[in-house]
Amino acid sequence: MSKNVPYRINLPEEYIPKQWYNIRADMKDKQPPLLNPSTLKPATLYDLTPVFCTELAKQELDDTTRYIDIPEPICEFYKMCRPSPLIRAYCLEKELGTPAKIYYKFEGNNTSGSHKLNSAIPQAYYAKAQGLKSLTTETGAGQWGTALSMACAYYDLPLTVYMVKGSYLQKPFRKNIIETFGAKIVPSPSDTTKVGRAILEKFPNTTGSLGCAISEAVETAVEGDNSRYVLGSVLNQVVLHQSIIGLEAKAALEMYDEYPDIVIGCAGGGSNIGGLIAPFMKDKIDGTKNPYFIAVEPASCPSLTRGKYAYDFCDTGKVTPLAKMYTLGCEFQPASNHAGGLRYHGMSPIISKLYHDGLIDEARGVEQTAIFKSAVQFARCEGILPAPESAHAIWATVEEALKCKETGEEKTILFGLTGTGYFDMTAYSSFLEQTMGDYIPTDEELEEAFKLLPQVE
Repeated sequence: MSKNVPYRINLPEEYIPKQWYNIRADMKDKQPPLLNPSTLKPATLYDLTPVFCTELAKQELDDTTRYIDIPEPICEFYKMCRPSPLIRAYCLEKELGTPAKIYYKFEGNNTSGSHKLNSAIPQAYYAKAQGLKSLTTETGAGQWGTALSMACAYYDLPLTVYMVKGSYLQKPFRKNIIETFGAKIVPSPSDTTKVGRAILEKFPNTTGSLGCAISEAVETAVEGDNSRYVLGSVLNQVVLHQSIIGLEAKAALEMYDEYPDIVIGCAGGGSNIGGLIAPFMKDKIDGTKNPYFIAVEPASCPSLTRGKYAYDFCDTGKVTPLAKMYTLGCEFQPASNHAGGLRYHGMSPIISKLYHDGLIDEARGVEQTAIFKSAVQFARCEGILPAPESAHAIWATVEEALKCKETGEEKTILFGLTGTGYFDMTAYSSFLEQTMGDYIPTDEELEEAFKLLPQVE
């Protein structure tokens, strides 16, 4: 029997992790390496450093160091918004009439409104330490672009953000806040890069994708003067930085003798769910516990639920290394749904490998009207307006809690509330006015993209 748990578990400052946890060190079957697209041989530090700053490239390739020290300046910055609260969803439990205990790790308590700041600060810190003069990046829904603009302002680094055009048009105030922090923002695909012009010529009416925006940002970084590219999801280094989410969540639960039976995260590129599940996955790999992991993605961009586990480019312009991941094909153009942060053609190689090996137990794809129904229900119960991305995890949490209601099981459910939806009012208006639709790609559409996958043995 657990102790009486408060609504909000606020860990003291000393609980901020001093090390990131590298889940790859404990994976018994390592994920396949990144490949140099020219040679199809495993990418080396030499291959990666023209694109990424050196320390981040080292983290990207490191699959043996279990814990990596967090530099003290980063720990000091984390104190602005960490530890983030773990909240018991008593009101949602009552609304559902479930015996389940529901907890959510709330990452929206900073100006970016999301968990993205956890990786933005390290990436800007390492770039500044290396003496770089500018950075480039992509952003989907805008949380990552906002977080990185905050980090670059803190370290006085110029930043160019390529934002997926669909989200750029849906969320005009993201542009304003990114510019408030001094960054330049460009809707993608754009006519400012060679790859952007090529994509527009091939898909003139496209609303863009994360793959398109990545291509433009990489091109700009490589052609810039002492510039590098940074990414907000997918990469190993990002999942590493986000492990502080799970480490804090586990510490907070342990204060009240709790441990999750089910852990749920939204899944687009994989940074949030990777960070949330990391320490609990270690327990599962070690055989000390057996939590059930659920990844939830948009039915309109279903990389885990309908994609292929194969080597593919991480960007539409085919300039990045090849990664073994669940993918819809780098040329897949997702529908312009409102969960912009989940509109990526592939999934983190770490998450892909864990899912392929059955360590992540289940992936679910859900339509956006269903996730907004859950988002509104959650907002009315818990008083936080969730981001559309976060609402995917809420939807699955409600499903699992209602199963407990049917069976009478008192399971403990943990999910990641990755961020707030206060820049997503166009989407909420569309849902509340009943003008929102659902789009699910056909098998034929997916097959066309699969035909273009690189032929790698």
